[in-house]
Amino acid sequence: MKLSQKQWRVVGTIAAVAATTTAGGVAWAATSADPTPSASPSTPGQQQKPDGPGKGGVRGEFGLGGALHGEFVVQKEGGYQTMAMQRGQVTAVSKDSITVKSSDGYSRTYALTADTLVNAARDGISDVKTGNTVRVTAVVTNGNATASSVNDGTVRQAAGQKWGFKHGPR
Repeated sequence: MKLSQKQWRVVGTIAAVAATTTAGGVAWAATSADPTPSASPSTPGQQQKPDGPGKGGVRGEFGLGGALHGEFVVQKEGGYQTMAMQRGQVTAVSKDSITVKSSDGYSRTYALTADTLVNAARDGISDVKTGNTVRVTAVVTNGNATASSVNDGTVRQAAGQKWGFKHGPR
């Protein structure tokens, strides 16, 4: 059976798309590989990747690697805004505030408002408990931090496991 010129074009196009897709997939896999360090953690200048999902790594939380806490300035309409980020364990929580302590000992209390987005379970801040691991993003004004979002990794992971997700919903 001899293929017509139109059929050869279709076959060629399919082959080109398949080759491009395969090459793109290989390139994506190569750049998305988990760069686990091969040196021992005691080697000077080497940073060990934190254990567990969502604990940092190269991309980490907010693209800040394994950052535990910090402040940064962003541009907003008419000026600038200081923002804070922290990841750690809840040491106190109420409907009005949450206190978080990072693994390096840094602790901060954040005000909660009706505008604070709480990503936990159905009951929002009521589902966040002392000892849970959270990530807080806040707006800082005159030294006072008001949480814009609270993401409770402990509650989210438990909910994901309940529904059969390996590491919680993403």
